[in-house]
Amino acid sequence: MRTAFGAMVGTFVTASCFAAAAHPHVFAEARLDVAVGQNGQVEALRHVWRFDDLFSSTVLLEFDRNQNLELDANELQEVADIVFGSLAEFDYFQIVTVDGRDVEMQPPSPFIADFVDSQLIILFESRPVKPLELKGLVGFGVYDPTFYTAIDFAEDSYLVVENLPDHCTREVIRPDPEEAIAQNQQTLTDAFFNDPAGNDLSKIFATRLEIACSDNG
Repeated sequence: MRTAFGAMVGTFVTASCFAAAAHPHVFAEARLDVAVGQNGQVEALRHVWRFDDLFSSTVLLEFDRNQNLELDANELQEVADIVFGSLAEFDYFQIVTVDGRDVEMQPPSPFIADFVDSQLIILFESRPVKPLELKGLVGFGVYDPTFYTAIDFAEDSYLVVENLPDHCTREVIRPDPEEAIAQNQQTLTDAFFNDPAGNDLSKIFATRLEIACSDNG
């Protein structure tokens, strides 16, 4: 289905949007819960995204099939399924790293969509492919590599660690764009000329949660 909402979901799926996405067109406030088990391994990431009023209104107009000015269960499921399928090629906008190296994540459980106070909410959970121990520097975040969608954490408290081990500390990093560009100038230049629409270096601008753990845990 490619209608007005198809263009909006193109925020998530269309690589050609990259050139037009010099600044975000869709905004969402995020919350991320990192669930840590008693064994010190990351069990799951639980995401909640609350989208801006304008985007949410567009979704309502597009998917309100019976025109009752609300989204019923079937309509919400259609929204969730479209967004789920659209984000697969972008790893569902997740950042997970250990000492700077990307961590492979399983495809999330099916998305859940809700509509609360005139805003679209998307919820989902994902898990690491391999056991992910909290050792070294482990990072978590959310970003859109096309720059079309700005998903950010309004407060540091929206990045949560459940059962943080005593030998670990947490810090929320909010990169300054000018400093990030200056520190990564050559890498960004090389990536742009090699693949202007397909690199994922926009994650250097993303707000992220970093967990640092000592070796004596």
